[in-house]
Amino acid sequence: MRITTPFGPHSTADEVSEGVDLTGKRAVITGGASGIGVETARTLSRRGAEVTLAVRDTTAGTRVAEKITAETGRPVSVRPLELTDRLSISDFVQAWTGPLHLLINNAGVMALPEPTLAFGGSGGGDAAEGWDTQFATNHLGHFALATGLHRALAKAGGARIVSVSSTGHLFSPVVFDDINFNFRPYDATLAYGQSKTAVNLFAVGATARWSSDGITANALNPGAIATALQRHVGGTLRTPPELRKTPEQGAATTVLLATSPLLDGIGGRYFNDNQEAALVHRRPERVEDLVASVAAYSLDADNAERLWTLSANAL
Repeated sequence: MRITTPFGPHSTADEVSEGVDLTGKRAVITGGASGIGVETARTLSRRGAEVTLAVRDTTAGTRVAEKITAETGRPVSVRPLELTDRLSISDFVQAWTGPLHLLINNAGVMALPEPTLAFGGSGGGDAAEGWDTQFATNHLGHFALATGLHRALAKAGGARIVSVSSTGHLFSPVVFDDINFNFRPYDATLAYGQSKTAVNLFAVGATARWSSDGITANALNPGAIATALQRHVGGTLRTPPELRKTPEQGAATTVLLATSPLLDGIGGRYFNDNQEAALVHRRPERVEDLVASVAAYSLDADNAERLWTLSANAL
């Protein structure tokens, strides 16, 4: 049964979490120093959570943390994290102690105009040289972080992983035989699309493996928000002005998945505009239908298993 809520595209993070008490809960937010990550952090802190910003730019992260602390009266921590750097991820994981209740995989890159590789060093062959940077940043880095923090998540009892995906996943499945565009001309939209499909599949795979530990994972499309993430966007992924959101609205679905009692024990799903999206087998033509849909291939259990094996081998 699809999950529905009383909230919509214009609801804010504050509105969807009204009445929620996160006192005693610990949250990590990747990319929490900009865009909807800031609003996610601010709202979770306001609801009582102990928030840690996992960011590349710790100077910017410290500014955000100080501002949120001044607003909410609760200290916000900042720790360095570079999602394409294995050592950085390992350092973050090793430094973490105690339980982790919420892991918000918010950071990402979008539609990089030139092909580049990252997260190299294992897997043999071309994989040893690295993986497409969008795939590496949006999926592999977060996969390494989540698997590294698995024990901390299991200690929490009812932990949630919330991963920011995109409508872009509807533009490409994970092309397992050519993730790095060795046999296809590089296409920024397709590269972004398969990386976000991987985000959805991770939610399926993590829930299948870890639900017995009380851990569930879901993915979401936050909508189109004018942040630095969209600096390379154009053409098919450009959203009409009337469908764009403020950062407060863009963070809403993330916060809903992190806090709503409706999601207790629920995982492996994809949400948009604070509603579970409709499963489709063909990409809709209208933008209005596109944003409300999730591709069947991105929630397929066999695809999730194949991706998990590939990702584990990449580590």
